[in-house]
Amino acid sequence: MTLDGQPNLIRFLQDELAISSASLQVALKHSEQDPGPLPMILWQYGLVSLEQLEKIYDWMEAA
Repeated sequence: MTLDGQPNLIRFLQDELAISSASLQVALKHSEQDPGPLPMILWQYGLVSLEQLEKIYDWMEAA
């Protein structure tokens, strides 16, 4: 998966939560070896806080 695979989610992560492209690339790299939802991978690797994770899932639910 690339950053282009989920454009609305990626845009939200970068614009609203200020997650860097580098952090997203790290998470995507890990998701190739250990598949799972991108938000959970970001959290598991310490790239987002629990509060940010909740915001991501709230956004996903509303989208």
